[in-house]
Amino acid sequence: MNPFSGFSTVWKKVFHGVEKWRKNFPWRGKGGGAAVRGLRVNRAAGPAVPAVPAVPAVPGGYREVWRVAAPIIVSMASFTLMQFFDRVFLARHGSVSLRASLPAGMLALTLTMFFQTLAGYAATFVAQYHGAGRKRECGAATAQGIWLGLLTWPLGLALIPAGFWMLSAAGHPADMLAAEKIYLAILMAGCGFWSLTHAVSGFFSGRGDTRTPMRASLAANLANIGLDYVLIFGKWGFPAWGIAGAAVATVASSALGLGLLLYWYGRPALRAEYGTGGMPRLDWRRMKPLLRFGTPAALNAVQDVGAFAFFVVLLGRLPAADMAASNIAFSINNIAFMPLLGMGMAATIVVGQHQGARDSATAERAGWTAMKLAWGYMGVVALTFLFLPKMYFALFTGEGAGMVTMADVMAKGRWLLVLMALWGMLDAINLVVGGALRGAGDTRFALLYTVAVTWLVWIPGELVLMLGFRAGLMPAWGWMTVFVFLLAGGLGQRFRRGRWKTIEMIQREASAGMDQGAEAAGRGSGRG
Repeated sequence: MNPFSGFSTVWKKVFHGVEKWRKNFPWRGKGGGAAVRGLRVNRAAGPAVPAVPAVPAVPGGYREVWRVAAPIIVSMASFTLMQFFDRVFLARHGSVSLRASLPAGMLALTLTMFFQTLAGYAATFVAQYHGAGRKRECGAATAQGIWLGLLTWPLGLALIPAGFWMLSAAGHPADMLAAEKIYLAILMAGCGFWSLTHAVSGFFSGRGDTRTPMRASLAANLANIGLDYVLIFGKWGFPAWGIAGAAVATVASSALGLGLLLYWYGRPALRAEYGTGGMPRLDWRRMKPLLRFGTPAALNAVQDVGAFAFFVVLLGRLPAADMAASNIAFSINNIAFMPLLGMGMAATIVVGQHQGARDSATAERAGWTAMKLAWGYMGVVALTFLFLPKMYFALFTGEGAGMVTMADVMAKGRWLLVLMALWGMLDAINLVVGGALRGAGDTRFALLYTVAVTWLVWIPGELVLMLGFRAGLMPAWGWMTVFVFLLAGGLGQRFRRGRWKTIEMIQREASAGMDQGAEAAGRGSGRG
C-alpha cells in the first residue's frame, strides 16, 4: 500500500479550509475592516455595497483548532530550530560531542519526563474548567501543577547517580561516556525549570491563550542559540566549554522562559479574574484528581521516551558511520515531530474545553480536524525527506577532524529518511489522537495499550534483531516502523469508538455554583 495514497484529497481539504479561514478572518484589527462592519469595498467601482454575512466558524473546525495550534506550532518549531543548532554547533565542535549529546539528552528527558508531564497535566484541568465557565478553578488547578514542579525538583537531582550508572552500562567509549555524564549532570540540575514551565504555560494554553507561551518559548530558544555559540566555542571572552556549554545554555534559557511566564502569570487582571499570582496554595482536594488522571499520562510519557532512549542506546553499539547517520536522522526528524507534538497539544486543549462544556460531538470534531491538519503538514515534510535528503545531511557533515563525511552517511541515511517519511505519517495519528484522548481524560487506556505494544512487541524485537541476529541499522529502524503502525491503529480505534466521551474529570455539583460566586467576588474586587 502506498503510504501517501489519499494524501492529495486530505491536502485539498486542508488547503480549502485555510483559504476559507483567510477570506473570513478580520484582518483589520478590532473593527474587522469593512467586511466586518457589514460593507464590502469595491475599489474599482468606488461605492461600498452590502457584504454577504460571513459564515460563522464551525465549533471544533479548522479555524478554532488552528487558532490554538498555530502559536504552539511556532513554539515547537522554535524549539526544533534550537535543537537543530545544538546539533550543528556540536557537530562542528567534534564527533564525540555530537555522539554524546543525543543519548545523554534523551536520558535526561526520560528521567524528568514524569515530573514534567504530571505538572503540565494541570493544563487539561484548566481547559475543562475554562470550558465549563469556572475561571477561579483554572488558577487553583495551575497552583497544584506549580507545587508538583517544586516538590519534584529534588527528586530529579537525586536521579543523577542513577543516570550515570545507566550511561556506564551502555558500554560506550570512555571519551564519549565522560562527555555524556557532564551533559546529563548539568541538564538534571536545571530540571525543575522544565516542570515549572509546563505548569505555568498550561494555565495560558488551557484557556486557549497559546500566544503567551509562544512568546516565552521564542525568547528562551533564541537565547539558547546565542548562548550555544558563545559557550561551546568560547566567544566574546567566555571560556570554550564544549558540550558543557551547550548544557549550560539550555538551563539558562529555560530559566529565562520561566521567568517571563511567571511575570505574565502574575498580572493584576489575571490575578483578579483567575486567582493567579503570589505564592500558590497547595490544595490536596484539587491535587487528587490531578494525580489520578495525570499519573497515567506521565507514566505513558516516561515509558515512551524511555523506550526510545533505550533504542538509541542500542544504536550506540553500531559502527560510527551508522550511529552518525542515525543521530543525524533523529535530529532531522525533530523538524516533523515537534510541530506534530504542538498539534497534539492543541487537540488536548480544544477537546478538553468542549468536554468541559459537555459537548462531546464538538470535541470529537476537533480531534479529527487536528488530525487532518497534522497529516497535511506531515505530508509536505515527508516529500522533502524523499526528494531532498542531501539538503538535510549537508548541515551535519564536513571534512574536519573526527567529522563524518557525506559519503559516510548518505548510503544509509537516505533510506532512513524514506522510513521516516512513512512512520512520520503514522506518528501523526499517535501524537494528535493521543493528545485528544488526554484532553478527555482517557489516560489509562493510552498507558496500558502503549506499554503493551512497546514492551511486548517493539523492544523485544529490537533486542532479538540487534543482539541476537546482529542486524544492522535498517532492520532496527524497520521494526520501529512496525511498532509505530501498531500504535497508531490502536489509538485511532479507541478515539473512533468514543468511550472517552463518558469520562468525567471535573465535578459538576454544587462546587460549580460556589466557584461562580467566587469569580463574581474576584471580579468585584478587581474593579475596586
